Amino acid sequence: MIYLLEDDEGIRSFVLYALNSAGFEAEGFELPSEFRAALAKQLPQLVLLDIMLPEEDGLSVLKSLRSAPETASLPVIMLTAKSTEYDKVTGLDAGADDYIAKPFGTMELISRIKALLRRTAPVGEETVNVGGITVYPHKRLVEANGTAVALTKMEFELLLILLRNKEKVLTREELLSKVWGYDFTGESRTVDVHIRTLRAKLGECGDVIETLRGVGYRAGGRTDD
Repeated sequence: MIYLLEDDEGIRSFVLYALNSAGFEAEGFELPSEFRAALAKQLPQLVLLDIMLPEEDGLSVLKSLRSAPETASLPVIMLTAKSTEYDKVTGLDAGADDYIAKPFGTMELISRIKALLRRTAPVGEETVNVGGITVYPHKRLVEANGTAVALTKMEFELLLILLRNKEKVLTREELLSKVWGYDFTGESRTVDVHIRTLRAKLGECGDVIETLRGVGYRAGGRTDD
């Protein structure tokens, strides 16, 4: 999940559309008070933060994020019309991880977000790579050929189980037990439906998940080391 704090409705809509089109989950806020209320319920993977805001400016919001233990290391990119070197240094000194001056292009924005997420991944974090699919279990982030893929909790768990057991055939009964946590009772459509939607979301990488008719599923394809 990416949070965007931007009071300009046009820019907010444009950025949210770009993020969703790139496969990210994103939510936008006009006011810092709305943003803080959302933070209290769920912490995002990354924050896009404007400087010129009502209620309080973005630098003040950034300083409060850096002062709280739960958000001190939260990746933050500043989005602002101020583009002088002094303004950039001020933002970075206040704790921003990156700085993008308006106007900016969609490709640049997505590229900078991906680069920051890679750069801020915990040292030594496990990654699972199979056939063009990369999973970051700690961040619950999935990429297919470098593009972020938004998955539900169960889709994510199902994919992770399959990839961690690459080349091993897992029956529907095993997948129901490992992912959903209950014993097989004769109904396997739950697994089949989730496999179908998972393949669709993964696009070209979806064929990594192989069906063994009458048995179950396995993850095949090359491993990216």
